[in-house]
Amino acid sequence: MRAIDLSGQVALVTGAARGIGRAIARALAEAGADLGLADIQADALRRTAGELAASGRRVHAIDADVRDAPAVRRMVEETVASLGRLDVLVNNAGGTFEAPFLQVNERGFRGLVDLNLGSVWFATQAAAAYWIAHGVAGRVINVSSTEALKACPGFAAYAAAKAGVVSLTQTLAVELGPYGIRVNAIAPDYTHLEALVGVEPPDEAAIARRIPLGRYGEPADHAGAVLYFASELSAWVTGQTLVVDGGALVAARVEGALPVKRQDQKTR
Repeated sequence: MRAIDLSGQVALVTGAARGIGRAIARALAEAGADLGLADIQADALRRTAGELAASGRRVHAIDADVRDAPAVRRMVEETVASLGRLDVLVNNAGGTFEAPFLQVNERGFRGLVDLNLGSVWFATQAAAAYWIAHGVAGRVINVSSTEALKACPGFAAYAAAKAGVVSLTQTLAVELGPYGIRVNAIAPDYTHLEALVGVEPPDEAAIARRIPLGRYGEPADHAGAVLYFASELSAWVTGQTLVVDGGALVAARVEGALPVKRQDQKTR
């Protein structure tokens, strides 16, 4: 088994200030990568950057709103200029609010699409242009959601944008594969995170009963999946979306399977 070693490589993580993004950045740093970290939450971003720099990694923090295409392009350019190269792009930034379909106005719809899909489009476009020009076999890891793979009342625009991320992942794997660029995605589900504005806090106990592995996810669970896609362990894997949800999605597809209860096994 090949060890995960990203020494000498540079990874750019969007939405890196907190939660899943911070956990991903930490995992990449522990594997030896230097880091470009982008987020709109400047204070939290600086704290995360300081923590990772203290571990001995080179870290460059970028205050960027990924809803703005020129800012996303500058983010990629700044990472290369500061750290000398770019090998891995993690499109993690995203967010949502809860509202019925008929109550989402144009501004709300476009904001969600720009944040969750447009940012992936423009960041990957900028990174891929750099990789092709310099002969780098780059890796893109997109953070989608299990909401992309099922009906999601109250989050229609968000789910549609995340479904777009899954489709874009597949298409870009084909288009960029001839250049040695791999494009994959992960699809998280119930995860312990800071509260989202406009989203009611979940009933964790009730939801945990619907998860076959019996617990909420932690940011580090998703970081491990990203690390796999960033490393040579996945050297012949592209265009894939890895669901990281403790089995919740497959359990929900089985009629009468919920709530899931642990069963004692007997040997016959």
